[in-house]
Amino acid sequence: MLQAPFIRENKDLVIERLQKRNIDAQSMIEDVLTLDEERRGLQAKLDNTLSELNSLSKEIGILFKSGELQKANILKEKTITLKDDKTTLTDALNEKAEALQELLYKIPNVPHESVPAGNTEDDNEVVFEEGSIPKLGDFALPHWDLAKKYDIIDFELGNKITGAGFPVYKGKGAKLQRALINYFLDKNTAAGYDEVQVPHLVNEASGFGTGQLPDKEGQMYHVTEDNLYLIPTAEVPATNIFRGDLLQESELPKAITGYTPCFRREAGSYGAHVRGLNRLHQFDKVEILRVEHPNRSYQALDEMVAHVKTILQELKLPYRILRLCGGDLGFTSALTYDFEVFSTAQDRWLEISSVSNFETFQANRLKLRFKNENGKSELAHTLNGSSLALPRVLAGILENYQTEKGIKIPEVLIPYTGFSIID
Repeated sequence: MLQAPFIRENKDLVIERLQKRNIDAQSMIEDVLTLDEERRGLQAKLDNTLSELNSLSKEIGILFKSGELQKANILKEKTITLKDDKTTLTDALNEKAEALQELLYKIPNVPHESVPAGNTEDDNEVVFEEGSIPKLGDFALPHWDLAKKYDIIDFELGNKITGAGFPVYKGKGAKLQRALINYFLDKNTAAGYDEVQVPHLVNEASGFGTGQLPDKEGQMYHVTEDNLYLIPTAEVPATNIFRGDLLQESELPKAITGYTPCFRREAGSYGAHVRGLNRLHQFDKVEILRVEHPNRSYQALDEMVAHVKTILQELKLPYRILRLCGGDLGFTSALTYDFEVFSTAQDRWLEISSVSNFETFQANRLKLRFKNENGKSELAHTLNGSSLALPRVLAGILENYQTEKGIKIPEVLIPYTGFSIID
């Protein structure tokens, strides 16, 4: 969430940068400034009223002590009016502050200056590409056919048990899935990320803290009776570990990793691009997360990007990195790099990871601060990345490593799987 003082001091910049998201924010920003001015005016009146009440109380005490009862009672009458004013002003202030808060919740993060303008994923900027795309010949199959051929993922069985988008992994498919999870976690912990296991359900405060609530697109599963939400990503519970914390500067950075299943309704998804593992309602993901000093958060972002690159290099998958344009940028992000792996059998790129810097956007919602070198409280920066989203990584491995004799296992994963081929 943006801060009203930041908007007040950087009005033109905010409007200009939000234009990169194809948002005409002029009217919304003016409403914020108006509400903020009215809120500050009410706060000043309330402060003056409280100050006057305090002064009168002291004066009344002195008058009573000196025996000047008549003067004391006259001033006492005045305090009744002031107390009524205090109540009225407090109610009005709370109402105005709530209206301002609700409006600020609706404003997305301001894109970083490097974010390209654009409307759709077609306007994203390719910044890096590595790996050669294998030439498989006529025998190449998409991963959903390979899954059926080798009996490693059963989409129909998942549909029977739950519904579409909830596959059942079987045999070597289940072992490969588990191998990927363990490999990602080992890579992350070796890089200095502390492993955590977090709840798969979160409360409303956690959802608001990381920006998933309000859920404008209706993508979260809601457990209505208990008012809890199934997590769309480990980012939500993991980041909320630090909600309300006041850290010492010496404690930064905080770096954690964790594996969770993720749950997304994916409302409105349809067509060929959602077949097989391309888009699921339940899927596995390993996350990396950092809480950083504002002065080094973009260096940290580069480090996270470099870390994910090493994983894909070891898996020997052809991949590319995109800097997302304003129109494709997530609500909470200031800058996002997407990783895509090439699906040989589908002849298209599949998103497998996003690495983002949220700057103070989440920290403001979370009230996540640190004491700087001057002893003053300051909002931290939060960053998040997936290393990696398993379904599409698995799809990429199945399709790119397929041969006429079976599916080879990437060399780096063999110690985790215990086998070198699916046949």
